[in-house]
Order: sequence, then structure tokens, then C-alpha cells
Amino acid sequence: MFALGIAFAIYSVLINSSFLILTGLALSDLLAYRRRVDFAGYDEWFLDPHTRGVSVLMPAYNESATIVQSVQAMTSLRYPDFEVVVIDDGSKDDTVAKMVAEFDMVEVPLVPGGRIATKGEVLSTWVSRRGSHNLALVAKGNGGKADALNAGINYSRKELVCMVDADSLLDPQALLDVARPFADDPGRVVASGGVVRVANGSRVQRGRVTDLRMPGGWLARIQVAEYLRAFLIGRAGWSRLGGLLIISGAFGLFRKDVLLEVDGLATDCIGEDAELVVRIHRMLGDEGRDADVVFVPEPVAWTEVPEDRAVLRKQRRRWHRGLTEIFVRHHRMLMRPRYGVIGMVTMPWFLFFELLAPIVEVFGLAYFVFLMVGLGLEHLFFPSWDVVNVPIVVLLLSASILFACFVTLVSLLAEEVSFRRYRGLPDLFRAMGAAVEENFGYRQINAWWRLGGIVEVLRRSRHDWGDMQRKGFGGT
Repeated sequence: MFALGIAFAIYSVLINSSFLILTGLALSDLLAYRRRVDFAGYDEWFLDPHTRGVSVLMPAYNESATIVQSVQAMTSLRYPDFEVVVIDDGSKDDTVAKMVAEFDMVEVPLVPGGRIATKGEVLSTWVSRRGSHNLALVAKGNGGKADALNAGINYSRKELVCMVDADSLLDPQALLDVARPFADDPGRVVASGGVVRVANGSRVQRGRVTDLRMPGGWLARIQVAEYLRAFLIGRAGWSRLGGLLIISGAFGLFRKDVLLEVDGLATDCIGEDAELVVRIHRMLGDEGRDADVVFVPEPVAWTEVPEDRAVLRKQRRRWHRGLTEIFVRHHRMLMRPRYGVIGMVTMPWFLFFELLAPIVEVFGLAYFVFLMVGLGLEHLFFPSWDVVNVPIVVLLLSASILFACFVTLVSLLAEEVSFRRYRGLPDLFRAMGAAVEENFGYRQINAWWRLGGIVEVLRRSRHDWGDMQRKGFGGT
């Protein structure tokens, strides 16, 4: 019993220490980015006729509530050479009808340039007769998000491929920002990812977030803090170390030739976006190629997060199931020098402090409750044991909670100093409150949800994406 307590204490110290290191790396990366951005020369690059073209892929399934606003935002991005390809994955609502009517689309037989196999048959292809004709629609049978993206890769015409969710909105300069690493080091960078932020409660006009506000509901408010911590601390830190393992499927940019080399996204993995990046790392390591996957803190994709607890539970269980499947598939990369920082540092960290974290948290909480409840019965059940030193247990638990709050507050500070998206003090105070309230109830139930994802993999139960019932972006 005493040894188990020591094990939990050591785990807590190690994970908190690693987050402290990541926080330092992230702040260093953000400071370096802010120093570079003033000399980036985006205006000159925007006018450069040799800028690499980008195909923006938007997989859509029953996205009628937000599809028009999202496409409006995508087609008005500030970038010299890009196209938007919406892939409807057999929607049961009027997503296709809304697209055709709103953007004056006409059916034409587009020829795919890629050979990635797809499960859902392509039924029709459309192009818009408006503007610069940079909008296309691919209507196909249902095959899942990964299958839709593979169809989009096949029909894309540009050198770079940007994958975004159909329910996401991009800032006007987001493509310029996230594509910049490909211009700075064209032979080395194979993928880059940007920041995803929460748009719930904010005002949206013509596909743009014009008035950012903290959400009113506590679930969405806590997710704001989660997203800031995950991107401005987690991914920025790993990128600085050269070990970025995950690019969000809501906003990632890839070289098309690399996507074709790895045969697109896996359709039998529920975490297809993260699995794709890991598979790219594996290919690069197996072939001995020196390349980078980078994170850019400035470009922003706005998304609507779940405000219903049942929907959020399915989302978090799905995310952790995806992470579990990745390690089942790519466990041979662990502690292999050929995969560099990814194999020797990032994957072991994600295994012990991300994948196994729900197990440790749930059983650690159960252990703590057992000790507290059984404390009064100590002499009855353990007459010769010194079961627990209560002050030490409380101290460790308090230190863990305080450090979690500290990391989140640092991410809020980084956002305030670097970007200042939240302008009013009331919103800032709400965000600070969310950093604290996350640790009392939400964090524990979230660990239980994530544990369910591991159980699903062990039981080999079928994939269930769930139904994200969207309200649509407010104030449009």
C-alpha cells in the first residue's frame, strides 16, 4: 500500500516536471515567433507569383448549420493561389443543396489526379461559377472523414494540401501564416499545423469571428482553457524540441506528394489525423530522410465545441481511443533511435503521460478515496501498518492541482501577451476561473471518459463517431 502511494507520487512529480520543461520551451518558441513575425514580409510573399498553391479540403457530413459560413470564410482567405474543395461524405441533410444554391454551382466531370483508394463512391463533382472559380464540391457515398479527405486529396490540384473541418472558420491570414514554413525551408518542412480556438459565444459575420467572447456555459468555458493549454504550451513546446507528434485535423497543412507517398489517411483508425502524422514520421525515419513537422502559433481556426455533456463524452472517448490505436499500430517506433526525438522522447512521453494518464488518474483518485474513507478504520483493517501519511497525501494532491492551474494560467498569459484575442477584463477573469474550476470535477470525469476509449480498443468494439449536434455560429 505504501509502495503504491510512492508510485503515484513519483508519477505526479515526473509529469509536472515534464510540463514545466514544455512550458519553458513553449514560451521560448512564442518569443522567437513574435520576434520573427514583424520581418516575415507577408505582403511581398502574397504578391510572389511563385508561391506554392494550396488546396483547402473540407470534409462535411450533416454540416448544414455551418457549411455556408465556413465556405464563405475559406473562399475569402488572403492567399495568392488556393482552391477550396468541399467533400460531402453522404450527408443526410441538405448540405449539398445549400452549397449548390448558395455558391451557384454547376455539375462538371472533374478528373482526379491522385490514386488513393476510397470506400465511398464519388457520385458527382461541382464547381462554382462565382468569383475566381476556386470552389469545388465532391459528393460521395458515406465512408467516414478519412475517406472523404482521401477523395479530396485525389481531386486536389495544388502542391500543398490544407485539411480543415467543415465546421471551422479560418482567420483571413491563416493560410499565409501556416504556409510560411514551407517558404522558409521548402526542402525540409513536410507538414505544419496551427492553433484551433473556441468560437462558442462569439459573434460571427460573413464567416469571420468579429467579436470574441468567452462562452457562457461552464463546459465550453473550460474547453477554452484546455485548447489554449494544448496548443500554446503543449504543441508549441514539442515543436521547439523538434518532436511534434500531432497536428490537429481541424487545421493542418501537408505536402501533397508526401500524402500520396503514405497513401493518404487510414480509414480504419478513428484518430486518422494524428495517425497520419505518426505514419509520416515513421516513413521519414525508415527512409532516413531529414524533415520537419512544425507548429505555427499565430494562424487560427475557430471551431464550435460541444456544450452537451453526452456529446463531449463521446468526443473525448473517441480522441483517446484514437491515441490508443496509434500506439497499437506504431509501438515499434518506441525507443528507436532511427525515429529521432519522436521515437526516443515524444512517443515515450505520450505513452506514459497521455495514454496511461486516465488509468493513473482514475485509480489514483480511487486510491485516495479508499485511504480517506478507511483512515478511521485503519486499526481494524491494517493493525500493523502505517497506511498513510495524510499531510503528505494532501500536500501532493494540492501541489498537482496548483501546478495544473499554473500551466493553464501561463497559457492564458502567453495568449494575452502575444495575441490579445480576449480584450475585456471580464472575459479574462472568466478564463482564469475556468483554469481553476477545471480541476474540480471536470478533470476527474474527463479521465473516466478517456479511460473508456482504452477499454473500447481492448474490447475491439466498433467505431462510433457520435452525433455532434451543432447550434451554428452565433450572431451571423
